[in-house]
Formats: sequence, structure tokens, C-alpha cells
Amino acid sequence: MSIFSRNDTQTAAATDAAVSPELAALTGDYTIDPAHSTLGFVARHAMVTNVKGSFQDFTGTLHLDGTDPSRSTASLDVVMDSIETGNADRDGHLKSADFFKADEFPAMTFRSTKAEALGGDDYRITGELTILGTTRTLAIDLEFNGAAKDPFGNERVGFEGKAEILRSEWGLTWNAALETGGVLVSDKIKLNFDISAIKNA
Repeated sequence: MSIFSRNDTQTAAATDAAVSPELAALTGDYTIDPAHSTLGFVARHAMVTNVKGSFQDFTGTLHLDGTDPSRSTASLDVVMDSIETGNADRDGHLKSADFFKADEFPAMTFRSTKAEALGGDDYRITGELTILGTTRTLAIDLEFNGAAKDPFGNERVGFEGKAEILRSEWGLTWNAALETGGVLVSDKIKLNFDISAIKNA
């Protein structure tokens, strides 16, 4: 089921999908449900292991347009002070001036600028990610997990997503050298998303 615009090689399929009743029924505005969604990340630590973390406080919206999928959009606002990695000292360091400067830059934001289908349930959404006041383009690969009505009558859609960034491109450059060579924290950060969104009444 296509909910975003297809690429040029799939124009005919997009035309068919745009008028399908099943697709048209998804059209509307959605609010991300943070209680059933996860915004996570993975960083390499000391060159030998991965440290995982997530943000606990965030809000976001989706607009899905089944009659004109290219109009589908996504928006996300993340509270940087809500970062959790399972270690209070590390969380405090990440909020400090060495990393996110949470007092000065309390939010990280994403605003989509383009959406496209890659085939099947795979999609890519591209937008502007802002961290520390720096805005750069980010592409997120998504898998559409489907739509359902929950026991409380909410119409939901679900996505899983992943992306990679180089944190230095957003000004996150703090590091420490290891005696054996290499650095304490990787520049490459893996992002992962599990999103459940509820259709607005």
C-alpha cells in the first residue's frame, strides 16, 4: 500500500494507488503516540561496543494524503533534556556543553521536505534535521507496518525507520583519544524509530 509518492519508474502504479479506496481512507492528520513510539540511537563506545539510548519526551505529527501522496508530510520535536542511556552520569554529560548544550538548545526538530516510495512497504522521507541550531538534510528509510483500529476506537498507522548521521556535521565534535588508538565516541550515529500515530478526530 503506497502512502507516499512513488519514484519516476512507478508513475503508473502511483496513479492506481492514489485512487484506491483503501489508500484514500488513510488520508488525514495524525498525532504521534509517544507512549507507543520510540526514538532511539546507537553510538560506538571505545571502538569496541555499542551504547544505546533514546529520547523520552517528544511530539510529532503526520499528514497522509491518499489522493495526492506527494503532499504527505512529517514533523517532529524532541526535548533534549529527556535523553536516556541507562547511566545518569553519561546522560548528564550528553546534556552538557560538551554535547547537546540542552540549556541553550532545548529541542531537536525534523521537518520533512520530500517523501517517496521505494517499492513494497519501503519508503524514504527526506527533511531538515536541526540540532544545536544547525540544520542539515536527513533521509530516513521507513517501513510501513500497516493501519488498524485499536480497542479504544483509535485509527492507527505504524512505521519503523532507520538512518545514519555523522554527528560532527551538526557540531557535535567532543571526543577523547584512546591509548590504543581511535576515539572514545564514534562520529557515526545510527538512528532508529518505531512510530505509532493516531488519526485526529
